Amino acid sequence: MFSSRMKRLNPYIPGEQPQDRKYLKLNTNENPYPPSPRIEEFLKEFDIGKLRLYSDPLSVRLREKIAQKYEVKKEQIFISNGSDEALSFCFYAFFDSTHGPLLFPEFTYSFYPVYCDFYGIAYERIPLDNQFSVNVEAFLKRPKSCGIIFANPNAPTGICLPIENVRELLENYPRENVVLIDEAYIDFGGESAVRLIQDFKNLLIVMTFSKGMSLAGLRLGYVIGHEDLIDALFTVKDSFNSYPADMLSQSIGEISISDDAYYRTIREKVISTRDYFGLELEKLGWHVLPSKANFLYAEKKGVPGKEIYLTLKERGILVRHFDIAGIEDFVRITVGTRDDMSRFIEEVKELY
Repeated sequence: MFSSRMKRLNPYIPGEQPQDRKYLKLNTNENPYPPSPRIEEFLKEFDIGKLRLYSDPLSVRLREKIAQKYEVKKEQIFISNGSDEALSFCFYAFFDSTHGPLLFPEFTYSFYPVYCDFYGIAYERIPLDNQFSVNVEAFLKRPKSCGIIFANPNAPTGICLPIENVRELLENYPRENVVLIDEAYIDFGGESAVRLIQDFKNLLIVMTFSKGMSLAGLRLGYVIGHEDLIDALFTVKDSFNSYPADMLSQSIGEISISDDAYYRTIREKVISTRDYFGLELEKLGWHVLPSKANFLYAEKKGVPGKEIYLTLKERGILVRHFDIAGIEDFVRITVGTRDDMSRFIEEVKELY
């Protein structure tokens, strides 16, 4: 009944969404603030009769808005149904293990090996350095590969690789192999590598509206890169689903990308709360990794990470725990509002 391909799949496991009670939900890196108020105004006036029509398969207006923001051409922009779909198309288009394994950090976004298994791509995990940072030198010691992918800031650590180190990697890596940087969390203090695209035709940047723009429920992502790479993504898309981004999503994306003032304000709130929260945890004896994302990765010495996760869940607080050797004592904590994080601090004061 089932194909041999299907039987080999090991699917990605997203953060839990339990329904048994109301939780303080700090496990899925959602933005604690609502999206642009202009979206509500748009939805109130939207003509639902337009929904009988197909959306623009090329997402031209949204691509033009994004191109304007990043000072690139619209031909360098690809729109997807969430950044995970964009990643999937990239894996299919650019990574072929007949040229060597795909390289990514030992601890990173857990969807990468899932896509490798789905598309039959061999991969190799490259150890982080002793500070849990992406190790450029270790990547460059493995020249026989079909490409590189890493999240920056990395997940689940939250540590951001400085732009000068990204440039170093690109300058010393074969130009015929794609380097894909997943910038899902770049809005919270990191420096985007988009400006390097003009110098490196093998560089692709994947981004999302989910985190910095508070639109996780919309499922909208995009890719920025050289025109040839973007054309390849359109070929993959149109061989799979020619209408991935719906009409409402495209319109809401246009509104969001144009409301920089509002989003800058809420990002600054998240950053301020993250920095306050990290300092408070350190005062309580926690080891906190330096984050440029909207979450913190932290451990309490002497207390297993799974115990922290389960104890907090009993108290109505959800965090993310990865039961993986080397990071098993850490928990990932999404940054909520200042009140959310104050509640968290008070809870752990009683516990540890």
